[in-house]
Amino acid sequence: MLDRHIFIIGMPGCGKSSLGRKVASTMGLPYVDTDARIEQAAGCPVTQIFEKYGETAFRAAETNVLIQLTREPGSLVSTGGGMVMRPENLAIMRNHGIILLVDRPLEEIMGDIKLNRRPMLAAKGLPEVERLYHERIDVYRAAADVVLDNGHGYYAGLAGMEKIIRRHFNLNSTGRKEP
Repeated sequence: MLDRHIFIIGMPGCGKSSLGRKVASTMGLPYVDTDARIEQAAGCPVTQIFEKYGETAFRAAETNVLIQLTREPGSLVSTGGGMVMRPENLAIMRNHGIILLVDRPLEEIMGDIKLNRRPMLAAKGLPEVERLYHERIDVYRAAADVVLDNGHGYYAGLAGMEKIIRRHFNLNSTGRKEP
């Protein structure tokens, strides 16, 4: 088991949720997707939260989810792409876990991102993805305790994330502490 959280950060489309969900399942670790938690609490999808309440309310909800997580056992946590952009969120993540950046080349993100699932990107399209990438990438890299290069395909990303988790938490492949 994890004695603290692993907060997965990165651009929309970098693989945070798909890799995190699969690695948590494979290793028998608890998994949390912050967007899913927010949707559950609000009773509607993130896109509707943005439409009804705006980005400020959504960002406040992200902070609330992080605060809730500080009271829970360690888990693998996929965060929203903008989560780390708020200083208070970064402080919470640093104080309650390690921050793992899933770093994927912009060209790959733009090649397969599903814009209709991304409320901040849907209306503005791929130019917005590129703008956000250049705005955020240095912040992501500065925030990260460890970086996963996710530019070599899904299965390499899975293996890389598992290796990082095992090394940082001294776990075997089933998520149990090594003696």
